[in-house]
Formats: sequence, structure tokens, C-alpha cells
Amino acid sequence: MRKTLNRVICYLSSSGLLLLPETSKRLELVKQVSHSAHKKLTACLQGQQGVDVDKKSKKLPLTTLAQCLVEGAVVLGDETLLGKMLKLCGETQDKLAQELILFELTTEKDVIEPLSDLAEVEIPNIQKQRKHLAKLVLDMDSARTRFYQSSKSSGMSSTLQPTGAKADHLREEMEEAANRMEICRDQLSADMYSFVAKEIDYASYFQTLIEAQAEYHRKSLELLQSVLPLIKAHQESWVEKPCYGKPLEEHLALSERDIAFPIEACVTMLLECGMQEEGLFRIAPSASKLKKLKASLDCGVLDVQEFSVDPHAIAGALKSYLRELPEPLMTFELYNNWIQASNLQDQEKRLQALMGACEKLPPANNKNFKYLIKFLSKLTEYQDVNKMTPGNIAIVLGPNLLWTHNEGNITEMMTTVSLQIVGIIEPIIQHADWFFPGEIEFNITGNYGSPVHTNHNANYSSMPSPDMDHLDRRQNDQSRRPLSVATDNMMLEFYKKDGYESSFLHF
Repeated sequence: MRKTLNRVICYLSSSGLLLLPETSKRLELVKQVSHSAHKKLTACLQGQQGVDVDKKSKKLPLTTLAQCLVEGAVVLGDETLLGKMLKLCGETQDKLAQELILFELTTEKDVIEPLSDLAEVEIPNIQKQRKHLAKLVLDMDSARTRFYQSSKSSGMSSTLQPTGAKADHLREEMEEAANRMEICRDQLSADMYSFVAKEIDYASYFQTLIEAQAEYHRKSLELLQSVLPLIKAHQESWVEKPCYGKPLEEHLALSERDIAFPIEACVTMLLECGMQEEGLFRIAPSASKLKKLKASLDCGVLDVQEFSVDPHAIAGALKSYLRELPEPLMTFELYNNWIQASNLQDQEKRLQALMGACEKLPPANNKNFKYLIKFLSKLTEYQDVNKMTPGNIAIVLGPNLLWTHNEGNITEMMTTVSLQIVGIIEPIIQHADWFFPGEIEFNITGNYGSPVHTNHNANYSSMPSPDMDHLDRRQNDQSRRPLSVATDNMMLEFYKKDGYESSFLHF
């Protein structure tokens, strides 16, 4: 067989195909690569290949997802934020699915099918023609051999051509075989030349693939970019957002309030049920109740009657809100101003410096700080009963109002810096009317003064709270900040050892 192929190569070389061995090798490599690319591209298709658009759409995962989201939106209703999001995202996924279908149809038509034809039709046809040419060469050799053997058997010299009917028949047979071989050789040569010349066409299949992908992704990106503003608008217009751990100004702007909801709700409830509670802001509440109250405040539904029976949980929720603000109420920017003011030895200059820092607070921070200080000042009016002097309040609440960007561990915080913070908060509480002249209305919205179910957001309806867990009393709540109500006892002991014992009233 190898001799026959070499003879074919010689025949083809005589007609100019001197690169046949290299071309044949490339022919097989191109076939392998095309077949592999076709197989992998087909596997990338998400829809069923070779079916109409409707059937392809039904089998597409994106279509199934879109249907699931839209059905979920119907279940939840358009009046809920989640329902709105599901509907909008479901419609978007359906549009993305349509773009994907168009992309896959284009890829099938312009890339996958041509690659299949190349690997399964064009190249195999050339290879079959080569095998056929090899057979024709054998046929021609056989006819020539029979013709020359006939000449030898008749005893004629090699220079003379045999005559007679048999000789004529053998001659015609030989010439016919040579003619068939010549035709096949020319056809194979043409096909091989065509294969080499069409390489640029074969390469264009992959250019078409990239162009189709680019168009698909461009349209998909345009679609997503067009829907994102609508999604963000729904999110921003939805007022029922969690307030714990959120920036103060964001919460106030969203709820259209001047005083943060947790601050007003907790202060108003404490004014009615907690002013004479001993150790308010110091004694740790039930961890389960504190968690429940914080969750209630976060979703905007508050059962005043339930939580009014536990002032320590209310105080703990207020402290947690202040501590979980991304930036302290007294701000990072003014931290050095506050500390420098506390370092002044002259009391008059210290008060003036503290006043200057107060005036530099952003408007939202200033209003909420004033509101809180006026409440704490009012709390000290009952210090004979609740044991919460301005100094004691500053010890347990001060670190929730001011801290640095880079906080250390609890031990590090209970050092000079914490003493300075106490030295800031205590005089402000003592001289609250000087720092913030005039009376203040604590129950601004009028929603928290009576033991009824109430809601700070009009879009929410009041709902009853589940039964309380009365078993988890006096457990320490661990907030996400290093310092929490759980560390208050440690701080109090530290300050007592550091010279504050004379001003600290034992609980």
C-alpha cells in the first residue's frame, strides 16, 4: 500500500502538487481540529440543537429561571419589594434568554454546521478521492502489465506493437485505465488546491464565532444596564430598610426623619418606664430579648407594651444602635478635636472647646447628639434612685458615642483614651442646657408613648410579636464592636481603680 501511495505522489507531483505529503498531513490535522471544535461548541449550546425557536426556548435554563422568578413574583405580590424584584429580574432573564437563542442560532448556522461539513464531508471526500486514485493507479498498472505480457507472449520485439483483436482490446483497456486515473488525479489536484486556498474561509468561522459572541454580550450588557437603574430605584424608594449598622444620614434620608428611629423609640419608651430603673445602661439585658427588640426595630414593627416591661433591653438596644453605626455619632473627623478638648486643664477652656466641637458636628449628627444628651441629662435627675450620675453614664455610654478608626482590644480601650472619652461626655451631660439651650420634645412622632402596637413607617401594618422567652435573663450580649454592654462591669471596675471610685455610686 505504501508503494502504491508513493506512486500516487509521483503521479501528482508530475502535475505540480509537490507539497502533497505536507498537504495530506495538514488535511488530517484540520479534520481532527474541526471535529473537536464542532463537538465542544455543540456541548456549549444551552438549547437543543436543530430544533425550532419555540422548542429551543422551552428547554433553555434561563427560560426556566425566568418563569420561576415571575411565578414567585405573583405569589409574593407587586406590593412587596421582593415581589417587585422577582418580577423585574424574571422579565430580564426572559429577555436574556431570547438573546441567547439568537446567538446560538447564529452560531449553529454560521459556525457549527460549516465546521461539521468541513470535518465530516469536505475533508473525507478528498480522502476518499485519494484512495480511489490509488485504486485507479493499480488498475492502470494491471492493464499495462497485461498489455506488455501479451506482446512478449506473441514473440514480438519490444519496439513493435502487438496486433490483433486481443491486443487492441488490451491497448484500449490500458488507455481507458490511464484516462480514468488522469481524470481522478486532476480532480484530486483541484480539490487539494481548493482546500489550501480556502483556509481563510475556514478561519473565518472562528472570527464569526467571536463576532457573534461580542454581539450577544453587547446586547446582554445593554439590557442589564437598562434594567439596573429600575432595580436601584425600587431599592432606594423602599423605606423599610434595616437601621442597625447603616449610616445615620442614609437612614434619616430614607425614613424622612430628623431623629433616628431606634434613638427616638428607645428614648421615648425609657422616659415612660425606665427613668427610675437602677443601673440603666449598665446592667446587661436578656440576650434573647435584646436580639428580639433589635430585630423588631430593624423591621419597623414595635410592640411597646411588650418591651416596656424590660427597660434594660431598651437601653441595650439603644447602646447597640449607637455602637453599630459605621461611624460614631460624634464622628471620626472630629475625634482629635474631642480628645484635645478633654486634655485642657482649665474647665472654662475645656467647655468652650467642647462647644466648638459640638458646633462642628454635621447637622444630622448634631440633632441626634443633642436629642440623646438632653435625654441623658433628664436621666440624671433620677440619679438618687437609678444610680446613674453623669460620670456613670459617661463610663458605660461614652465608648458607644466616640471611638477611633483603629480600635485595639478591650484592655487597650480601657486606658487613657477611654478616660478621655468619659471626660468629654460627663461635662456635656452636666451642662446639657448650656450646650443645647431650650426644651426638647422627645416624642416627636407621637408613636411610642402608649403601650400599643405602633409602627414608625406608614407602609407597615402593626403585627403582634411572638411570645417572649423568659428563660434567658441576664445573659451578656456580644455586639460586633469590641466594646458592648457585656464589658461595662469591667470598665466600671477599671475606673474605680483609676480614681473614679469617689464619684461612682455602687449598684
